[in-house]
Amino acid sequence: MICNTCGLPKELCVCENIAKENQEITVYTEKKKFGKLHTMIEGIDTRQIDLKDLAKKLKNTLACGGTFKDGKIELQGDHKQKVFAELVKLGFPEETIRVR
Repeated sequence: MICNTCGLPKELCVCENIAKENQEITVYTEKKKFGKLHTMIEGIDTRQIDLKDLAKKLKNTLACGGTFKDGKIELQGDHKQKVFAELVKLGFPEETIRVR
């Protein structure tokens, strides 16, 4: 299989790595129903990165529930610092992730 974007074989494709470097990600908490905190992750380009897969990886690693909708990932609980560390592990550069 050959990648349509870069023309390299799928195993050698660098499109996702390049896409990760061009993101401006914001991680913050938001109060929802009944005063529960949710960690919100936004700014990830859904055309270049599979949000469903990323949300699944984060939920499994952090052992929490969550969802993705409208270009945002929403995780139950306050996981700002853990999400930051996990996104760096997954290949997103530290300088593109803003925690507030």
